[in-house]
Amino acid sequence: MDKTSIFGVILGIIAVGVGMVLKGVPISALANPAAFLIIVVGTVAAVAIAFPTSEIKRVPKLFGVLFKEKKQISEKEIIGLFSEWAQVARKEGLLALEAKLTEVDDPFLKNGLSLAVDGQSADYIRDVLSEEIEAMESRHQAGAAIFSQAGTYAPSLGVLGAVLGLIAALGNMGDTEKLGHAISAAFVATMLGIFSGYVLWHPFANKLKRKSKQEVKMKEIMLEGVLSILAGEAPRVIEQKLASYLPSGERKKFLEESSETNE
Repeated sequence: MDKTSIFGVILGIIAVGVGMVLKGVPISALANPAAFLIIVVGTVAAVAIAFPTSEIKRVPKLFGVLFKEKKQISEKEIIGLFSEWAQVARKEGLLALEAKLTEVDDPFLKNGLSLAVDGQSADYIRDVLSEEIEAMESRHQAGAAIFSQAGTYAPSLGVLGAVLGLIAALGNMGDTEKLGHAISAAFVATMLGIFSGYVLWHPFANKLKRKSKQEVKMKEIMLEGVLSILAGEAPRVIEQKLASYLPSGERKKFLEESSETNE
């Protein structure tokens, strides 16, 4: 479970709720079905118009990505794994890595290692795996775009809701109670639009983009690792090459620990 997503949503709701109370606005003011209808249903309608059905169907899975922490091997672990495989390949040959395929859970890594064991050329492996990375990245970008567009539409629909509320207010200038209710409803719609757009949809889109970059980075490490083993590079060389994907502080620490281990 991705705790930061849940924490962020809860904190955002609390911030707005407590802020309303401190400003003297009753929470009951949010009980406005018309405002929710305009913002929620309107945003869904706009997104449905903007994207094809094949991409809209992926929205439930995207929420799963947002609120579930995907278990995957860390960068340091995968670098150590390639170093180990390189030692095996240099001593026993590439075919010896065929036994390691059963230990690999990641389909991308298993495919790359399988291609290397089968004797495919480095150029072919790079082309196949690079195309897979690009296709994955394209899917991720399409998913993030849905939330990004929702974040653009929601505040605009909030303005639409405000306009409708003001139209209702102008039609009840002689009735003070109805006038106040209409103006309140107008600003509730605006608040809901801004809140959902800038506290939910845009941040959701950003998180999807960040998770996508992290996954692409892992795939690139795997790709370079497979090609390095295929080229017969030494384990230490592979470690130094793949460690370049780590932040400078972590890279230095990792290489130092690796040197101590190998001594």
